[in-house]
Amino acid sequence: MTERLSVDYMALEAAHSSGVYAKRALTIVRGEGAYLWDAEGNRYIDCVGGQGAANVGHCHPKVVAAIQAQAGVLLSCPELFYNDQRALLLQKLTRLAAMPRAFLCNSGAEAVEAALKFAKFATKRTEVVATMRGFHGRTMGALSATWEPKYREPFAPLVPNYQHVPFNDLAAAEAAITEQTAAVLVEVVQGEGGVRPADGDYLRGLQALCRERGALFIVDEVQTGFGRTGRMFAHQHYALAPDLMPVAKSIAGGVPFGACLIGERVGALQPAIHGTTFGGNPLGCAAALAAIDVLIEEDLSARAAALGDFLMARLGDLPRRFRAQVREVRGLGLLFGIELRGKVAPVLKALQARGVLALPAGLNVLRLLPPLVIAQADLEQVARAIESVLEELGAAAIE
Repeated sequence: MTERLSVDYMALEAAHSSGVYAKRALTIVRGEGAYLWDAEGNRYIDCVGGQGAANVGHCHPKVVAAIQAQAGVLLSCPELFYNDQRALLLQKLTRLAAMPRAFLCNSGAEAVEAALKFAKFATKRTEVVATMRGFHGRTMGALSATWEPKYREPFAPLVPNYQHVPFNDLAAAEAAITEQTAAVLVEVVQGEGGVRPADGDYLRGLQALCRERGALFIVDEVQTGFGRTGRMFAHQHYALAPDLMPVAKSIAGGVPFGACLIGERVGALQPAIHGTTFGGNPLGCAAALAAIDVLIEEDLSARAAALGDFLMARLGDLPRRFRAQVREVRGLGLLFGIELRGKVAPVLKALQARGVLALPAGLNVLRLLPPLVIAQADLEQVARAIESVLEELGAAAIE
């Protein structure tokens, strides 16, 4: 600890980092389960969860062991060749998703890019319908599908032929989907867009429209996948069958990894239409195999459902108790959002001072993404901290 404290890590990183991240004055150096520690040794309950990448908890022993074992065997093996870990992961992942094929990559944005390219290739169409408040990544194709103007406008013109329609509005989607629509892209719960769950009838209606009009149905499960919402994949709540499904974040227990699951309606894909150097690397595959085993063996989907019910019961009446500060509480499983009537930044800062790390979802939504291994007692402590902050700050302080 003395050696760590002798280095000003914040100043060092600030001097050389790109500048594209707004950082908090906190240096995280260790994690275990649902806890994080800073350079001074202070412990925090983690409700950031690696922005959704820590579903099995930080440094899960089985994931760590799999990484350590594979690191001494083979790190890099491009898909010019077959590989044992890749083959086993493809088998496990496609069985889990009930989709026959997968493209392996390194991140959620890459998985979305793959889905968009595959949809255009398979349908020979040029247009994509996405939703308002949707977030799908920051690379140029994924950014074109993302709605938030502040992300999009600095980089215009983006990829053409993307149309955004209101979320949860089937009539608007019906009017937008035409014979030129290659795909409809939607989240089951809009995460960055404010933790907004979709209606089941809306999602089923979107899928039916895609089937009827020859478009492909892309369900973005980058944040909602791997147990987060109380099912292995969020679309399973509504018995959907996506044609393409981008996943990432918690697929490999915190190691950068992503995949695009591919359904039967996509048809055959040809060599060289897409690719990646590091996608499907043996280290990531080994980590993903271990992380998926943990999710299944520890039944973390069911745990997320039960703890999500607990948290909703515990905090669901905040709009009544703190009417001047809280507009709505919503979520699915352990993807949880509290919409405030003012800005969320002061609340996040006050929670950090109480030993709780949380996320925003826009300017006025407090988002909680704890590891699914979190104890109920820790969620109770989080709930008390939120109540304490709301009482202390009051309505005026968060405007």
